[in-house]
Amino acid sequence: MTRLPVNKTYKLYINGAFPRSESGRTYELQGANVALGSRKDLRDAVRAARNAAGGWAKRTAYNRGQILYRVAEVMEGRAAQFHELGVSPDEVSAAIDTWVWYAGWADKLSQVLGSANSVSGPYFNFTVPEPTGVVGVIAPEQPQLLGLVEQLAPILTGGNTTVAIATAGAPLAAVTLAEVIDTSDVPAGVVNVLTGQNTELAPWLASHMDVNAIDIAGAPAEATEELEQLAAENVKRVVRGSDGRSLQHAANFLELKTVWHPVGI
Repeated sequence: MTRLPVNKTYKLYINGAFPRSESGRTYELQGANVALGSRKDLRDAVRAARNAAGGWAKRTAYNRGQILYRVAEVMEGRAAQFHELGVSPDEVSAAIDTWVWYAGWADKLSQVLGSANSVSGPYFNFTVPEPTGVVGVIAPEQPQLLGLVEQLAPILTGGNTTVAIATAGAPLAAVTLAEVIDTSDVPAGVVNVLTGQNTELAPWLASHMDVNAIDIAGAPAEATEELEQLAAENVKRVVRGSDGRSLQHAANFLELKTVWHPVGI
């Protein structure tokens, strides 16, 4: 007896769950149905990221590094799934190595980016990096997997949570990455992935008043000026991505806070 294959429906990833779009819309790509996210879906994702932000930021940097390393472990075991989606073995390996690289830096960022400052007076003065908060991400078209990982890993390393809009032309790797993250130890709401049209979702992400920063690396050149203007409404930090692994990219999503403390107390 010949059985019919069970075709996969690629859903959104919001707050540790895989819902269909509240709009009920989908589009077909590579023989699969992909959810077409809406403004309401984006609001739900931002709310989930905000609710998760406090808990993720309070975890020790060492623990965040352990969790990112676990993402790399799970991704290693599911590499074949990415190959089936057309992601090259070299790109999958580079994405896994990127998770490991940032995992190793997680508990070292404060020493490298922070400082003990010399002051005139009986005080200790320290500069300490802290998470920015909720970071929006617009994923690049290519490389479809590595490009998104190079955005997410430094954001998470510093203790931020994120809402990512996958590229409409190649979203399957992003949703599969969400499945990897879901089966790792990343708490619900820390990472949220939406599929759909950038032209529809990106302006709402840029203008959302509860998003603290946005990486517009994947936005088309003609849209960047509009997104920057929308982001300026709440003085949202705008970043245009980075090439490869970079501590500066992690620093882009950190706030440097100065702390004073009297000597001897």
